[in-house]
Amino acid sequence: MLFLIAFFIRFPFFFRDYVDRDESTFIIMAQSWVDGYLPYTHLWDLKPPITFLFFAVIIKIFGKSFIAIRFFGVVLVALTALFTYTIGRWVMTQKLSFWCAVFCVLLLSLFGSLQGVMSEHICTLFFVIAVYLLLSKESRGWYLVVGLLFGLSVMSKLNMAYPMLSLVIYLVWGAVAKKQFWHSFQRLIFMGTGFVMLVVLTAVPYYMQGELQTWWESIFEAPIAYSGSKYHSPLKTLPFLLFALAFYYITFKKELVNYRSITIQVLLMVFAGVMISFVQAGKVNGHYLIQLYPFILIPIGVALSKLPSVKKKYKPLIALLLVLFPMEAYLEYANVISNKMEKGSFFNGEGIDVPKYIVENNIETKNIFFTEYHIGYWVLGEHPPTKAATHPSSITREELFPYMKNPRKTGMEELKYILEVVQPKTIVARKGKKIFDKKLTDLNDYVDSYLADHYTLIKTIDRGLIYERLE
Repeated sequence: MLFLIAFFIRFPFFFRDYVDRDESTFIIMAQSWVDGYLPYTHLWDLKPPITFLFFAVIIKIFGKSFIAIRFFGVVLVALTALFTYTIGRWVMTQKLSFWCAVFCVLLLSLFGSLQGVMSEHICTLFFVIAVYLLLSKESRGWYLVVGLLFGLSVMSKLNMAYPMLSLVIYLVWGAVAKKQFWHSFQRLIFMGTGFVMLVVLTAVPYYMQGELQTWWESIFEAPIAYSGSKYHSPLKTLPFLLFALAFYYITFKKELVNYRSITIQVLLMVFAGVMISFVQAGKVNGHYLIQLYPFILIPIGVALSKLPSVKKKYKPLIALLLVLFPMEAYLEYANVISNKMEKGSFFNGEGIDVPKYIVENNIETKNIFFTEYHIGYWVLGEHPPTKAATHPSSITREELFPYMKNPRKTGMEELKYILEVVQPKTIVARKGKKIFDKKLTDLNDYVDSYLADHYTLIKTIDRGLIYERLE
């Protein structure tokens, strides 16, 4: 049931060029790995390697297939919801737990860029399985598996180290309080061993190629530098933090949730750990919330079960709202059908149509520069002109340049190098949108001026702009 719901909602997005720029970057990084280059050595992005490995395995087996990548996104969502249901069964009825799982599918698939396959989808699945095993298994062997799963989660998205650490503190505190320290300590040793084993395994390929420093700096040092960016502030996370505190306070005071339950306590510690990571990073994008949904939906379900039943006259309205909830999916179904009728293909989006036009018209692709729709590199079989251009916005992330081994020091130097030294014959941009963040006026002014002087617009495809360099 959960798989079918996830499949129905996410299926029309199987044919979209890209849903989020991060997903496009993961695909490009994964393709580079399939081509024989370890992550961070040829191209560069600010994510741990298991995220890229997930995509690389799919590409290695199925080739360049949007459908395969998005299908396994369905699998990720359905499995995450399944384990949410299983954990929920320990503290609520089967019916309520099922509805929590259904809303888990919906919230992991709708609103914003969640129809793509994000690193949050990957790390959250590993973590929710680990939580299930932690709550249901006692043997040391299973604790080793839990450690491996925590390792996979953290090495998919580094901020999951925070909820893992909060759980460890909770387990140690519980062992001391119950005077079972040695009994619990042995299991924690096995869990820690599993975690360390997984992290070390990701380092082995780099060690064998003499790139161990690259592994360390890219995975551990770079995120710390990024979290200290001047554009990030803990105040941005305040609304989410206040909402969470209000929910937990009200449900505690009204006794809507039994906080003496070990399951609820574990879910609370995970939620708290993820929230602390958001505060520390000073940033909350919509897809970050994927990491919270499985762990907050169960307490919400428990709280709602204590409230009076909905009156019969309101049930049709609730049913209608549930039917309308996946409106994004309905609109995308219409978009796919419309695209098929107009262009003869289910696959749609400038990231597909622009490369198709470039190939059909024999336009130069060597050193091509996508300032937008950079999934086009993958479609064309090309690579970004520099490491910093792997994700277009990384050109402006100067604090990360040292970890990329980038000889340029500033975003302006990088941009000038691409345009004036590499001199791409073709540049792709987006109509009606500045190439860089609006705050970066100097970079935008420079690139606009350079395009006007040295390039000509040869084709507009929907919102995609194709520029060709003047001789």
